[in-house]
This record gives sequence, structure tokens and C-alpha cells, in this order.
Amino acid sequence: MNPPITLKQFQQEHGEWMTNHMAETVSGLSMPGVLKEAMVYSLQAGGKRIRPILLLAVIKAFDHNTMLGLNTAAALEMIHTYSLIHDDLPSMDDDDLRRGKPTNHKIYGEAVAILAGDGLLTYSFQLIAEDDGLPSDIKVKLIALLAKCAGPEGMVGGQVADIEGENKQLTVQELENVHVHKTGKLLTFSVLAGGIISGASQKELELLERFSHHIGLAFQIQDDILDIEGLEEMIGKPVGSDESKHKSTYPSLLTMKGAKDKLQYHLDEALTALDKLPVNTSLLAEIAQLIVTRNH
Repeated sequence: MNPPITLKQFQQEHGEWMTNHMAETVSGLSMPGVLKEAMVYSLQAGGKRIRPILLLAVIKAFDHNTMLGLNTAAALEMIHTYSLIHDDLPSMDDDDLRRGKPTNHKIYGEAVAILAGDGLLTYSFQLIAEDDGLPSDIKVKLIALLAKCAGPEGMVGGQVADIEGENKQLTVQELENVHVHKTGKLLTFSVLAGGIISGASQKELELLERFSHHIGLAFQIQDDILDIEGLEEMIGKPVGSDESKHKSTYPSLLTMKGAKDKLQYHLDEALTALDKLPVNTSLLAEIAQLIVTRNH
């Protein structure tokens, strides 16, 4: 009997697949060279790949072949990458560094950076639609869910709410609403997509969604904590950037201790949801622990 795979092994194996698959897929498209270069630049800029790893870990939990989710996971990471390219623009967060490297618009200019993001966004849906390994009804469900989670009812709406919240004192409930949409919805897609591909029941999907809700909020709380306590060389951007932009954060609203208590609450709730699933959720539990203990 083979020993159970660790999260580190799973990340190394599937993270490498993901990076190579995305670069190869985009490189094979017919487009202007500078656009291709800009798209690949941000796809290969590193990162934790938590969203695609989550999606594939759900498929692993249901004991299916993780390769079934490779294109959907790549599409998800492309959407996440497009959002980062656009976030870094002068009209948005105006960042010069992303993961310790120059942001896309610093290398290719604002116009190409915008179009590189547009290219990643739109190609992501094509990638799922053309996946020969999935039935048509599953692909339609995935495309509809991804559009909802990434669009005005999800990430994009959350980004606007985040912009509108600058220079304002938000309540904790208002802050949670921002992050449920801005950060949480793509994490929800990660988890639910893995369940949809695996044929999970409605009850199992509900438990997966509850798990994703709590790890989404935990992810953002840890981001806020790292913005104060993190090391710039680890997080890849200046420490204190949220404070300098006058953003409400969990530590500013709850104190640092309150934010850490809230972080533990969401971890506990996420693990409780996992315990109710009739599958092997050990990798998912490890990912939840990683989210709350990461240093970048």
C-alpha cells in the first residue's frame, strides 16, 4: 500500500504541471509576440497556486484522477493572474512589484498589460470549453460558475467594493462582504469545481462551499496580518501598503489579537465542514492550515 501523499509533494508535482501546462498552452496560440510574452511572464511569475491546488485536491479527495481538472485549474489560475495584472495598474493599486518581480505594466507598458489580462480572462473560458476530458454538461456548469465567481457578482464586484471602501471606516460585516467577493468567490470556485468534476452530491457540495467560505475569509485575514507583521522579501511587496492606502483591515478593526482570534475561528469552522465529508480530506485540511500559517 502506498503511503499517503503529503501536501508538499502534491504541490510540487501539480504546481509544476500547472506552470508548464499554462505556459505551453498559451505559447501555442496564434497572437502578437509581445502579447504572448506578457501573458506568459505573469503566468510564470511564481505564486502559491493555492486556487488550482485546492481544485485538484478536492478531486484527489474524491479519489478521481486529478488530470481531469487540469484545464479547469489552469483556467482558474489564468483568471487569478489577469486580476493581479489589472490590480497592479496605476489606476488601481499602482504597484511596482508583484512576488518580488516588476509588475507586468512596468515591463510591457500599461496598454499591453491590460490586454494581457484581457487575453488571460477570455482564453480561460475557451480552455474549459475545449476540454475533451469533460462531458459537455459539466463544462457548461463550470463555465457558468466561473463567470459568476469572477464577474460582477463575485471578484469584480468585490474589487469595486474594495475601492469604494478606501478612506472609509468599514464595519467588520462590510469588510467581510468585500472579501467574500473579492477573494472568497474564486476560492469557492476552486473547491466547488473540484466537487462538480468529481460528481459530488448536493449535500457534499454544500459542505465544500461552507469550507471554502471560511478558508476564503481566513486567507484575507492572514493577508492583512502579513501586511503588518510580514517581511517584504517574503511577501514580495512593501509592508504596510494597506495602511498607506487607508484601507480598513481586520487588525485595524479588531486589533491584532482580535484578527488572530477571528483567523482561528474560520479555520475551526472550515475543518468542521471537512469532518462531515465522507471522503479523505487530509490534503484539504493541510491546505487550510497552510492558509493560516503562511508567511507570504
